[in-house]
Amino acid sequence: MHLNRRSLVAWAGSSLAASSLPVIAQSASAAPQSNPNAPPWHNVRHYGATGDGSTIDSPAINRAIEAASALGGGTVYFPAGTYASYSIRLKSSITLFLEQGATILAAPTPHDGLPTGGYDSAEPQGPWEPYQDYGHNHWHNSLIWGEGLHDIAILGMGLIWGRGLSRGWDSEVALPDSNKPGVGNKSIALKNCANVTLRDFGILQGGWFGLLATGVDNLTVDNLVIDTNRDGMDFDCCRNVRVSNCTVNSPWDDGICPKSSFALGYPRPTENLTITNCLVTGHYQLGTVMDGSWKPIPADQKPYRTGRIKCGTESNGGFKNITISNCVFDHCHGFELVSQDGAICEDITLSNIAMRSVIAAPLFLRLGSRMRGPAGTPVGSIKRVLFSNIVSSSATLSPSVFSGIPNHPIQDIKISNVYLQHFPDDRPAPLNPPENESAYPEPEMFGPLPATGFYLRHLQNIEVSNLEISLDPSSSSHPTLPAITLQDVNGADFFRLRLPRSTPAFQLNQVTDFRHFGSQFLPDFSSPSITTHTL
Repeated sequence: MHLNRRSLVAWAGSSLAASSLPVIAQSASAAPQSNPNAPPWHNVRHYGATGDGSTIDSPAINRAIEAASALGGGTVYFPAGTYASYSIRLKSSITLFLEQGATILAAPTPHDGLPTGGYDSAEPQGPWEPYQDYGHNHWHNSLIWGEGLHDIAILGMGLIWGRGLSRGWDSEVALPDSNKPGVGNKSIALKNCANVTLRDFGILQGGWFGLLATGVDNLTVDNLVIDTNRDGMDFDCCRNVRVSNCTVNSPWDDGICPKSSFALGYPRPTENLTITNCLVTGHYQLGTVMDGSWKPIPADQKPYRTGRIKCGTESNGGFKNITISNCVFDHCHGFELVSQDGAICEDITLSNIAMRSVIAAPLFLRLGSRMRGPAGTPVGSIKRVLFSNIVSSSATLSPSVFSGIPNHPIQDIKISNVYLQHFPDDRPAPLNPPENESAYPEPEMFGPLPATGFYLRHLQNIEVSNLEISLDPSSSSHPTLPAITLQDVNGADFFRLRLPRSTPAFQLNQVTDFRHFGSQFLPDFSSPSITTHTL
C-alpha cells in the first residue's frame, strides 16, 4: 500500500483500525547478516519492512539503519509504500532515501487494552525545563530523531506523515498529551548534530514540530514542502544553517522559526543563518498545499493564520548574522524579531520580500523583558537590523511596530525601498499605549496603536528612505491617525516618503535629533529636541 501526495487528503479523514495496529514487522533474526561486500544501499524491505500502512515497520527500519552503521555508514532506502512507524533512530553517516511514493507514517499511539508499544520516551527533565515549553526540551519522543550525530541526511521525493503525533493541543484533537509515555510529538528532532542535509521530501501534519533542530551546526534544508498543524521548522541554537526553496503552510503556528532557547542547558545563539526563496502561509486547508489544490480555509473557520517567519519567542542565546531574502508571506502574520529573554540580536537583514494580506504587523521588532531563564540575566539588545525592498499589500489590524522598553532602546535600524498598503480599523488609540514589558510578544500586545503605518517607541538611531504608506483606496472611511508615530526616539532620519495626505504624517513625542526632508507634499523639518509635535 502506498499513497501519492494527491491521495493523502482523502485518506487523512480515515483512521487506521485499532485491530491492525501493532503488527510488528519480522523479527531481528530475519535481518541479513552484516556483509562487508554488501551494496551501500540498504532496502528496508530486505530487513522485514512491509510498507503496507498498518504493520509497524520501525523495528525493521531501525535494523536497516544499524546494519548500515555497522559497515561505517550508507543509505537506507525506502521504496514506494507506506511504512507505519514509531521512533526511527538515526545514526552517524546514514542517509534515509525516500523514493517517490514512499511514506513514513507516524503510527497512532497505543491505547489501554492494546499491546504495548509507542514512541521512545522523552529524556529526563533538566533544571532548565521551565525556561521553554515542553516540546523544546525533548527530542527522543519523535518519529525520527538523532542526538550527537554527524553526517546525516534525509533525501528523496517521498513523504513524512506525522498523523499519529500529538501537537500539544489535546483539547482540540483526539490525540494524547505530549508528555505521556509512548507519545510522540515531532516528525524530525535533531540535537547536537553536525553536517545535516534535508532535501526534497514533504512533511504532512507534522505534530508539534515538523522539524526541531537544536544545537545543530552545518545544516542544509532545501526544497521541502511542509503542510502542517503547528510549527513547520524550528532552528534552535543552531549555526551555519541554509534554508532555501521551501513551502510551509502552518495556519495554527509559525512557519519557519529560528529560536535560541535554554534547551541545551546554556544560552547559545542561532547564527550564520540564511533563509531564501521560501513561501510561508497560514491560509490553506491542511493537506491542500501538499496535494496541489490550495484550498483556502473557509472564512467561518479561519484560525489565527500564523504561518510566518519569526525569530523567537524563545530568545536566551540571541540571533546573529542572519539574512532572510526573496521570500513570500501569504495570508499570515508578518516578520517578527524578538529579544524577550536576554538575547543579543545583531546584524540581521530582511530583503526582497513580498507580503500579501498580512495580519497584524508586517514588520515587528520587540525588545522586552520577560526574562524566562536563569535569575540575574540582563535584558538583551536588538541592533544593526536592515529592511530593504519590501512590499506589503492588504495588511490589517496593527501597523508595523518597533518597540523597546524604557532604558533599553532598539538601535541602528535602516529601512529603504518599502511599500506598505495598510487597511487599519482606526480604533481609538491612546497616545501612550501600555508598555507590557514582560508580556508575550505579539503586535496585538499593546492594544490599539496611534499610527497607520509605523509605531516606533524606545529607539536609537533609525534611518528611513524611500518609504510609501498607502491606505485602502476603496474605503469610504478615512483614518485620522498619523502615518508614523515616534515616542522616546533618539536620532531619526527620514528621506523621500510618500504618506497619506488625508492624515498627519508624523506624531512626535519625546524625540531628539529628528530630521525629515525630500518628500513630496511634506515640508522639510528638523529639530534637536521635540516634546510633542504633529507634522
